[in-house]
Amino acid sequence: MKKSKSILRLLLTVILIVGLGFTVITGIGKSKTGAMKNIKLGLDLAGGVSITYQVKDKNPTKEEMSDTIYKLQKRVEQYSTEASVYQEGDDRINIEIPGVTDANKILDELGKPGSLSFQTADGETVLTGTDVKSASAKSGQDDMGNKEYSVELNLTKSGTKKFATATQNNIGKQIAIIYDGETISSPVVRSAITGGQAYITGDFTYEEADNLASTIRIGGLKLELEELRSNVVGAQLGEQALSTSLKAGVIGLILVFLFMILVYRLPGLASSLALLIYTEIVLVILNAFDVTLTLPGIAGIILSIGMAVDANVIIFARVREEMAKGKTVKSSLKAGFQKAMSAIVDGNVTTLIAAAVLWFKGSGTVKGFAQTLAIGIVVSMFTALVITRMIVYAFYGIGIRKESLYYHQMKERKPVNFLGKKKIFFSVSIALILAGFVIMGVNSAKGNGALAYSLDFQGGTSMNVKFDKDYSIDEIDEEIVPVVEKITGDHNIQTQKVSGTKQVIIKTKTLSLAKREQVNKALKTTFGVKESDITAENISSTISGEMRRDAVIAVIVATIFMLLYIWFRFKDVRFATSAVAALLHDVLVVLAFYAASRISVGTTFIACMLTIVGYSINATIVIFDRIREELPLMKRNDDLAEMVNKCITQTLTRSIYTSLTTFIMVFVLFIMGVSSIREFAAPLMAGIICGGYSSVCITGALWYVMKTKASKKATNKKKK
Repeated sequence: MKKSKSILRLLLTVILIVGLGFTVITGIGKSKTGAMKNIKLGLDLAGGVSITYQVKDKNPTKEEMSDTIYKLQKRVEQYSTEASVYQEGDDRINIEIPGVTDANKILDELGKPGSLSFQTADGETVLTGTDVKSASAKSGQDDMGNKEYSVELNLTKSGTKKFATATQNNIGKQIAIIYDGETISSPVVRSAITGGQAYITGDFTYEEADNLASTIRIGGLKLELEELRSNVVGAQLGEQALSTSLKAGVIGLILVFLFMILVYRLPGLASSLALLIYTEIVLVILNAFDVTLTLPGIAGIILSIGMAVDANVIIFARVREEMAKGKTVKSSLKAGFQKAMSAIVDGNVTTLIAAAVLWFKGSGTVKGFAQTLAIGIVVSMFTALVITRMIVYAFYGIGIRKESLYYHQMKERKPVNFLGKKKIFFSVSIALILAGFVIMGVNSAKGNGALAYSLDFQGGTSMNVKFDKDYSIDEIDEEIVPVVEKITGDHNIQTQKVSGTKQVIIKTKTLSLAKREQVNKALKTTFGVKESDITAENISSTISGEMRRDAVIAVIVATIFMLLYIWFRFKDVRFATSAVAALLHDVLVVLAFYAASRISVGTTFIACMLTIVGYSINATIVIFDRIREELPLMKRNDDLAEMVNKCITQTLTRSIYTSLTTFIMVFVLFIMGVSSIREFAAPLMAGIICGGYSSVCITGALWYVMKTKASKKATNKKKK
């Protein structure tokens, strides 16, 4: 490789790092595209209100749903220009309003029907919304033949009579149309209107006429909305969550950089620079493509950084092996990247499957996690296979070719007899799974529920309250619970202290908005709590039932697609079957962890399980890829067990290092994150350990057992 080309590549690397860094800090152009500060934050980070309504006791038409959405849009615009209102399914409407303070007042306003009236100049109401049968935008021609737009009104029978009298008495005068206290039009009466049909004309565009017609229609809209779910996050709590999560990401990234450089030397430095570029690209994409960043989304980015290291570890482990065989640095680098390709692609595709299922079956915050995880996976493959390669070859090309900088001599590890210990490994796994079922049974017998289901899965109201002092468990039961009990009438209130903070989580039966406001008022009066320090979530039994169903479907669908992909790639159903059996093992062991730790099982539970499934299968594929590579090289008298043990041993360092780097990222998140992130990070750490264990100790052994049984059957058939 020419030295000048290598210098250009290193220069390009520096330009990429500086250019992307500049973009992340300041953005590009007037709109500051790509700037980190302009990334759209979800409600859990910016603070605000989210609510899901369902139409009550009626199958609404498309026009009714469209009008209702328009009505709600008009209302939320007064609170925030960033607010969004969108339809879900046939009869549900979601509303998200970031950055608001008096959240309960907003919830109260949104739930009220609109008020429409037609008033004369002296304030007399001549019509109300119920007198209007229909309103629609029409196009026609004026006296000069030019196209004009108007609004056609059709009135009810009683409305026709009232309007005939009003127009007869107000010819030449204005009749104002008022919606929710705001005058939306003041047409002048030209003549008495007695037929029940009227036209409002003016210098309208079609859009203006259509909007006016919609506003008049919603004034008489009879659709009743029922609150299914609401979430109120204080702005201060959102800022704290964002700050701690970002710090965790930076610290985790620095620790991973140090680890990679310490272990892999010059290639480790190259991968660290590539990881820095990876992080910058992800941040630019979040803003450039208007991706909403949520708390689980940050977790997804941090996790994907840990998983991005995996690709580099696989590559450099291969490079080491090639150099240990006596090959030159250049040929070892070439072989390392080539041989690592299939394992990297297969592993990342299976994790993408998990992210895709989360996107289609998850709720808003889980979708945020899936989106950032998917972005992270795609970008990590690019940086590992393109950027890292470019930097490593550039280092080599400028003359840094000393072998000790790429590889330090290690004692050749003798193959560990993993298969000889398979009975022990299987017994340990079965014991852990059975222990989980026993714990769930004991929990149920005590009346606590097999698992600590959160509101997402059982419905109810949850409040996260930040007090001005650190209450003990006894003080919470003696001082706080009675205040809430008195208002709610709920004698089964659950409380949870958030360790290391002054926050207390209070869970009750599903409360009405009025009751929630009373509880907030009591907390403010009795304990001096600020409105911004209260995060509230309300979920109906309808939503919680759907979430439980979606959780089961998500895991099943992801598992089936992964099985099919592995079967397709490895052309051997035994690889797929043993991989899926190991996935089931990991899910059940982590379920046992949930049961023992009593960590809340909610929407993040789905994200956690599918992430573990994707991570575990990623590790398994590396071993299977090595077995697939070695199988054709086996001679007739070679021992299959010895070959499998050799493959597991060869990939053992990779398994340990990958688990360690991913664990570091999640552990820092657990230490520094807010309570909801900790509840996600703790089982994820358990899953990383379990996934590493199952990929090394279970999957290879399962494949070997199935392979030898199939061979014995084939031999017995030949003998017969």
